[in-house]
Amino acid sequence: MIVRVTMNTQERLRLVGREESAAETAGTLSWVMNLDDSDSPRDIIDALGLAPYVNGEQPHAVSKQLEHVKPDAPLCPESARVLRTSDDNGTRSKLAVGDGWTLRIVRRDNGSAVIEVCAVSEELAREVIEQCTLDATAEPEPDASTVSMGFWHNGSHGPQRRERGITTDTWEQIDGNYATDVGAAMRRLMTMRPEEVSGRLLLLHGPPGTGKTSALRALAREWADWCQVDCVLDPEVLFSSPGYLMEVAIGVDTYDESKRKWRLLVLEDCDELIRGSAKESTGQGLSRLLNLTDGMLGQGRDVLVAITTNEDLSRLHPAVVRPGRCLAQLEVGRLSQAEATAWLARELGDRPRPAVGPDGLTLAELIEAREDRSRIQATPAPATGDAGYL
Repeated sequence: MIVRVTMNTQERLRLVGREESAAETAGTLSWVMNLDDSDSPRDIIDALGLAPYVNGEQPHAVSKQLEHVKPDAPLCPESARVLRTSDDNGTRSKLAVGDGWTLRIVRRDNGSAVIEVCAVSEELAREVIEQCTLDATAEPEPDASTVSMGFWHNGSHGPQRRERGITTDTWEQIDGNYATDVGAAMRRLMTMRPEEVSGRLLLLHGPPGTGKTSALRALAREWADWCQVDCVLDPEVLFSSPGYLMEVAIGVDTYDESKRKWRLLVLEDCDELIRGSAKESTGQGLSRLLNLTDGMLGQGRDVLVAITTNEDLSRLHPAVVRPGRCLAQLEVGRLSQAEATAWLARELGDRPRPAVGPDGLTLAELIEAREDRSRIQATPAPATGDAGYL
C-alpha cells in the first residue's frame, strides 16, 4: 500500500491508504492509523510491518519467539533491504523487506527476540523464518544455583512473557528458616512428582516477611526438571482480561512431548482476589481463577497456580480452600521463641545475639539480626504548645 502522512486539525498524524479503483481494491482492506506524541518509532515499524498483510499483498504471516539469542546473531537474511530501525531503551526493532516478504524483528537486551514475517506464500514466510533463526540461539552454560523463570505482564503490545535466570537456594539450604510443622509440609511439597499432583492450587498465607516468596523460589529449583515456573506481575489485570488469561493459560507450547512440562503460575499478594468478599469486589476474577484451577479452562492444561497472601485463613473465600482444590495449603508464620533462639545460635555462633520475645521473630527480622543491618530512619518530635506553620 502506498501511504501518505497528513496533519489533521487536531494536530494528529494520520497514515492513510491511497485511493484506488474498485478493481484494484478487490480483496483488500483500507485502514487508517492515528498517531500522537505517545507513539514511538517502534509503533511505526509495527504498523508498516503489517501493511502488506493488511492490504493483501502478502497475506501469509508466521512469527517466532526466541530466547537466549546470540549477541552477534543477525536475525536477518543477507539479501534483506533494511527500511527502518529503532533503538528504544534496550529494545531494538528493525523492518526489512525482500522479494515477496516483509520482516519485522524486535530484539531485547535480555536475550529474547520476536521475528514476524509476512509473505506472498506460507512456504516463503517459513523459509525466511528458518533463515533468520538458523544458529541464532545458544543455551546458557548450566548453573546449578540458577533456575529459569518466566515473567508475564500485559503491556501496550498485548501479553508479553520474558524469561530470565534467577538465583535461588536449594530447599536443604533454607529448610531451617521455617517452623517445624511448616518445614515438614514444605519438604513433602518439594519432593513431589507430577504423577502425585492431586490439586491445582498452592496457597501460602501468613504475615509479611515470613519467607513465602523464598519458598516458591526454592520450589522452582526443586521442580525444574518437570515444571516451568512463571510469575504473573499483574494478576489483577490477568483475571479481568479474558484474552490475557487465555494467552497465559495456553502458555508456550512445544510439539516435542518429551520436552513438555507442567507450568506453575505464581500470583503474589492476591489478597483481594481470594478473600471472602472477592465475589463482590473483583467480579469475575475469583470465578476465572477457579475455572483455571479445576474448571473448563484448566482442562487439558497441566497448570498449577500458587498464590501468596497476607490474609488470615478465616478470611479466605470458602470456594478457594474447599477440599480437593488445594494441592497445598500452608500457613507460614513466625518462628517461635525457641525456634528463633535456635536459629540465631546456629547462624551467629559466638557473636552477640539479640533477645527474642515470647512472640518469636519473622524470618525477615532474623536475617536483619544476622546481617547486623540497621535501617535509616528519623522520627519527628511531637508538636508541643501552639506551634504553627512557618
